[in-house]
Amino acid sequence: MSRALVLGGGGITGIAWELGLLAGLSEAGLDIMSPDLVVGTSAGSVVGAQILSGERIEDLYDRQLADPSGEAGGRMGAGALARFVIASAWPGGASRGRAYLGRAALRASTNPESDSRAVFESLVPRDSWPERRLLVTAVDAATGEPRVFDRESGVQLRDAVAASCAVPIVWPPITIQGHRYIDGGVRSIANADLAAGCDRVVVLAPATFALRRSGRISRQLSSLGRDVRSVVVTPDAQARASIGRNVLDPAQRAASARAGRRQGAVVASDVKAVWSAR
Repeated sequence: MSRALVLGGGGITGIAWELGLLAGLSEAGLDIMSPDLVVGTSAGSVVGAQILSGERIEDLYDRQLADPSGEAGGRMGAGALARFVIASAWPGGASRGRAYLGRAALRASTNPESDSRAVFESLVPRDSWPERRLLVTAVDAATGEPRVFDRESGVQLRDAVAASCAVPIVWPPITIQGHRYIDGGVRSIANADLAAGCDRVVVLAPATFALRRSGRISRQLSSLGRDVRSVVVTPDAQARASIGRNVLDPAQRAASARAGRRQGAVVASDVKAVWSAR
């Protein structure tokens, strides 16, 4: 029996909430830190790289509580949100809509790519891929085609994570092997269908929105097969209040982490029913 941990996108606060949730689950006695597969999308790719680095979850959690002063954040304005909606409704297939969004990202005026790369020097503990299987999602900005990076892809881990977190129009596309890549969440907020082949799947999803049916977490999980047991954990009302309206605001990071830890204790039995099932 194999187990997959799917970590969805959700910005700076999503990273904090997921790490808090994992800390809460671990504190409740659930061994969820040793999956056979981790699927990381955007914020989830950061968390995946961190938890598979060998660092203690308590240390990763404690760093989320640090003073955010001087830390750069971001905001997705109305124009960017409108482009996401247009891309989701673009005729002729999902890749064409993603390419539309990619073109907008390539034209956008953002901070230099080098600045984004520097951020991941501190976020991702090491540049080598972990021994456990980690899939990091991104989207080719020019073609709209999804790309899944792993240990066999010939790409450095930090580059893959930076690409997965390149929120279109907010942060610059990341150049890898001559291609420019944008956020893996453009394809799907969690990419849960990449857990194919696993018998038990736990999805931590700071956000669940998906205008296209193919991107919906429930639809992706159903595609894995009837015998696959799964559970999806999303922020509860208290966690949503802690996260706030802007998921790219580092000032909400500590509150989001604490809310995730509290929620971990609440959902531990539901997660255990899937994770520890035989």
